[in-house]
Amino acid sequence: MSAVGLTLNGVGWSTSCGKLIVHPLSLDLDAGRVMGVVGANGAGKSTLLRLIYRYFRPTSGSVSIDGRDIWSMAAKKVARRVAAVLQEQPTDFALTVFEIVALGRTPHHGAMGGSGQHDREIIFNALQTLDLHDFANRHFGTLSGGERQRVMVARALAQEPGILVLDEPTNHLDIRHQLEVLALIRDIDVTIVISLHDLNMAAGFCDDILLLKQGKKLAFGEPDTVLNDQSVSEAFAVQAHRETLQPTNRSHFTYALKGRN
Repeated sequence: MSAVGLTLNGVGWSTSCGKLIVHPLSLDLDAGRVMGVVGANGAGKSTLLRLIYRYFRPTSGSVSIDGRDIWSMAAKKVARRVAAVLQEQPTDFALTVFEIVALGRTPHHGAMGGSGQHDREIIFNALQTLDLHDFANRHFGTLSGGERQRVMVARALAQEPGILVLDEPTNHLDIRHQLEVLALIRDIDVTIVISLHDLNMAAGFCDDILLLKQGKKLAFGEPDTVLNDQSVSEAFAVQAHRETLQPTNRSHFTYALKGRN
């Protein structure tokens, strides 16, 4: 498993009736970087992520990993390089943690399947990375929300991806578990694309920010450049104000409805 670069070249997506959901946008994300995708509800965040992990085929442009269009590659080969952690979780609570994480090895198996020693080592490494080794034989349904989310990240890591896509992985988690999940994935040697609602969290966690508004790229770059009063106010239709907290020197946003003090 090693990080790979991501290139979006005029990529866009529209519905079958022609409604443009993601307007053509371009960017280059270097290997090993963490890109946060932020914007108001309906900004096109989840649709863009679906384009990156090859769930939707672009209606314009291309998505490339290490210079190769993912739609020129077999689906299974892309699944070995790009893994996704979605908001939805498995409903079969009878599976153990080990069994769920083992599903991440599926793209690496042939028609006859496989569950050899090499697979087991990768699965146990993923469990260890997410601090889940002691949970291997626990049933998924007995875990807390934060523990379940860690299991889903471990399953994605078992794919040995170069890019990890996470769609609001901290949604429905309390503050402690939000910080716990982000701290664990931040140290993994992959390129990360993550959608987040919390701008303060995005500013502290991400190397780069893609700010979307109604499916259009409003800004892309480092958090201190992209997340300013003007851009955030425009993207979310609020009056935003950024402060710098001491002694951490971290950004903190406060918001108000426009036209109100």
